[in-house]
Amino acid sequence: MLPENINQVKAEPSKQLLTPDNSVFLFIDQEPQMYFGLGSHDPAAVLNAIVGLAKAAKVWDVPTVYTTVAADSFTGYLPYQQQEVFPDKTPIDRSTLNAWEDERIVDAIKQSGRTKLVVSGMWTEVCLLLPVLSALEQGYEVYVVTDASGGQTVEAHESAMVRMTQAGAIPVTWMQVMLELQRDWARTETYDEVMQIIKDHGGAYGMGVQYAQKLPKDAPR
Repeated sequence: MLPENINQVKAEPSKQLLTPDNSVFLFIDQEPQMYFGLGSHDPAAVLNAIVGLAKAAKVWDVPTVYTTVAADSFTGYLPYQQQEVFPDKTPIDRSTLNAWEDERIVDAIKQSGRTKLVVSGMWTEVCLLLPVLSALEQGYEVYVVTDASGGQTVEAHESAMVRMTQAGAIPVTWMQVMLELQRDWARTETYDEVMQIIKDHGGAYGMGVQYAQKLPKDAPR
């Protein structure tokens, strides 16, 4: 259905879209112990999505927070593939299952000045669900990266996703987030880095990009 005043329609992006200037990323409890109990997704696929998402945050210098729970005594340290994206970033280690009950984490999010919170974590039904519900209640727009998260079972992950979306969270995927931040292939300052992430972590899409880039320039298109 067309707007009442068609002359007011403009070629401009929705204010609902994620941008490098309005988003902040929070990575929650993606340590080895959580992968050991991951039953809803393939662990290698989740790690690939997490690293791709982290690299996307780095391309645009989006404020990013890493947090772990009981890393020294139980869950272990972040996989090197994730940590090396931000080698100088020390994860905020805590005891609370709900990251939103740790003032250091909430303060880091507040200091970003951003209102769109992009969150991924394990497990979905506990360490992701609790802070998402808490942030939503305090007025944040929360985007849950479903393929960079996972639960103990498919049912646990899906039930938690239903609860979060019913509360107002917005489900997204890591590639969706990155392409939403890029949004225009004419933005050459980030084009090469985004294409490299796609080739490294984009699966079949990445293979297609590699194939296309190696075609002779005079090949039929």
